[in-house]
Amino acid sequence: MSDMQMGVRRFGRVNWLGTGTLAKREVMRFMNVWSQTVMAPLINAALFLLIFTIAIGPTRGDVMGVPFTTFIAPGILAMTVIQNAFANTSSSMASAKVQGNIVDTLMPPLSAAELMAGYIIGGVARGLLVALVIALGEAIFLGILPHNILWVVLFTTLGGAFMSGLGLIAGIYAQKFDQLAAISNFLVTPLSFLSGTFYSIEALPGVLQTLSHYNPLFYMIDGIRLGMIGVSDSSPWLGLVVLLIATTIVLTLDWYWLRKGYRLKA
Repeated sequence: MSDMQMGVRRFGRVNWLGTGTLAKREVMRFMNVWSQTVMAPLINAALFLLIFTIAIGPTRGDVMGVPFTTFIAPGILAMTVIQNAFANTSSSMASAKVQGNIVDTLMPPLSAAELMAGYIIGGVARGLLVALVIALGEAIFLGILPHNILWVVLFTTLGGAFMSGLGLIAGIYAQKFDQLAAISNFLVTPLSFLSGTFYSIEALPGVLQTLSHYNPLFYMIDGIRLGMIGVSDSSPWLGLVVLLIATTIVLTLDWYWLRKGYRLKA
């Protein structure tokens, strides 16, 4: 008879196999429908650039010393990362709850931190893949090569982690897809569009310009723009600090809700 006790973790301090398996499942979720999760964002980004170039480009002067089309290209890349990182974790968690198979995720011997890591890795992976595809497209068709690849990777990864964590919060909180859509439409979309995606915040009135500095997504977009074309509205170091604080707060709430089983356990 084995002297192993029920409930004792037998795989060390961290369940690497379980965490890796969950992360792999999250990656395979979006890779199985790559035409929707990878190609669709690329087409949407191309349409944004085409429309803005045709409608505004010829009549709009330089922005912060660079052509308007060049200026908005990094913003469109960042906006696509924001949407995809959020969608990956939020849809995965909400689908599991609505379909009633969330128990399959909660039953394995994974701690709250390990569950969170698996979901976040999947969301960040989707954001980075989409960013890579769009960056390649911008390099080929617009001739935009990264000014500093380190800043691009750093802000894309950190911003993807922040949005993945926010998506996990939304997925845990939402009890049906209508609630999830409302969170996306009334929170994520305004935050992403009102954070300097298509303009410099210097063009905003004083109050809105001040409020923009409290928006973590502004610093993500600004940091990616600095890395892509070498111009920005604020210090990248300040942006890193703000994003790190915001991401820590979001991930801490993720961990706490997963640990408590908030809105997950019947």
